Amino acid sequence: MTVSNSFQNSSLEGKIAVITGSTQGLGEATARLFKERGAKGIIITGRNAERGNALAADLTGDGCTAHFIAADLANVNDCRSIINAADKHFGTLHILVNSGALTVRGTIWDTTPELYDQMMAINTRAPFFLMQEAIRIMERDNVEASIVNISSVASYGSLPMLAPYAISKGALNIATKNIAYAVSRSRIRVNALALGWMDTPGEDLIQRKFHSDGEEWLAAAEASQPFGRLLKMDEVARCIAYCASNESGMMTGCIIDFDQSVFGAGPQPIAPPKDEWDAIDGVSFSF
Repeated sequence: MTVSNSFQNSSLEGKIAVITGSTQGLGEATARLFKERGAKGIIITGRNAERGNALAADLTGDGCTAHFIAADLANVNDCRSIINAADKHFGTLHILVNSGALTVRGTIWDTTPELYDQMMAINTRAPFFLMQEAIRIMERDNVEASIVNISSVASYGSLPMLAPYAISKGALNIATKNIAYAVSRSRIRVNALALGWMDTPGEDLIQRKFHSDGEEWLAAAEASQPFGRLLKMDEVARCIAYCASNESGMMTGCIIDFDQSVFGAGPQPIAPPKDEWDAIDGVSFSF
């Protein structure tokens, strides 16, 4: 029996990647790991030009070149410009990681049409058109490629305070499967990671804005978890790299739960009385 070289399979040597939402948090951690594993070219995207340009400069060197493209994912033309930049600077594309997302709170009682549209535009429409543009290049160049969508376990229903977010991620799961099927004969793989609660700079801002635990939220959250901690960005980045590399073989169309909860197991999820729900600043549970 021949055992393949796992280091070689996990390598991203010579690959060109686009990573959205990559000026901080999970996207930045993923970009740094991609360079470490041999990526030749990386497109960094986000709205913060100072942070993006600094990261691109930091990643450039030792055989890797990175470019920052300022973009608002709510704008379809900006989505197209991100992928076009990869083609312009590197001439091809092997990997797309859809990491950028909006995570603000909203319930069925207080979500406005504006919030709903913004959530769907950034979390569902943007990945769709980023994939569309990326697949044009991948099929044109006949490359075996990988797309990794960052979804959430919220996509299975989640809490009342995450209504539009959960809906947007549920739609992304379906897009992942539909598109994986459509491009399988082109040898383009499309998978999604349904992430659980993760320790990120963005989550810190959300907790401080909407919840009452303030600076103590992380310690309290981690103490309540089975593994005694939240997901960390570096371990999720490694899973993204796994999906992007040859290590994951022919795996495609998968929604991978990456969390310390097990959906479908445990007590039936019956809603408690509203007066037992956690209070969320600025979020209403009634009209």
